Amino acid sequence: MPTAKARRLHPLPVRIMHWTNAVAMLIMIDSGWKIYNDEVIFGWLHFPDAITFGPWAQHGLQWHFFGMWILFLNGIAYVTYGLLTGRFRRMLLPIGLSDIVANVRDALRFRLAHDDPTRYNAVQRTLYIGVLLAGVLVVLSGLAIWKPVQFSELLTLFYDFQTARLVHFLCMAAFVGFLVVHVTLALLVPRTLVAMVTGGPEVGAPPAPKVEAATATPAE
Repeated sequence: MPTAKARRLHPLPVRIMHWTNAVAMLIMIDSGWKIYNDEVIFGWLHFPDAITFGPWAQHGLQWHFFGMWILFLNGIAYVTYGLLTGRFRRMLLPIGLSDIVANVRDALRFRLAHDDPTRYNAVQRTLYIGVLLAGVLVVLSGLAIWKPVQFSELLTLFYDFQTARLVHFLCMAAFVGFLVVHVTLALLVPRTLVAMVTGGPEVGAPPAPKVEAATATPAE
């Protein structure tokens, strides 16, 4: 009778999409800062040229479109894979408010356990779901900014052009915050970073069959 095969915590497609997404996000963020500098939203905020892409806003825009298509196509592949394989359901659900409060309390006391890398805690699940939702919002606001006439109905959802820019900027800030937390946790628990390279431990392996010693029966 066939049994379910064991699988890695992070299968190869997940690892490829993860690192592709990481590179694309860095391109989008750095090029976005160059575009922002050309017409700032907050007068007190200006990103140093050393951490932006391109000498001019036009170059930053070209890099932004390059990263945008990578992120868009990779994002579709990642979400499709997560839904069809049930990975999202296994890794991100369920989430309970009491669990979130308990995990935050433990984190503030530096007692948050990382004993089982195959299971995300409630805070991690909330962050992952939040960044997925922010990804949808950043795409919609980006389209509204890119083609405000062609996507005028979409722009209306954000009230006006400047509000769409603000939403886009705040989504970028959310991504940066997520990356900071994500990288910090990976450095604090290095095996989680190694798992995203090697695939991590096997999960869902069928239990080893029990071998019972044969007992001789006396002949009658």
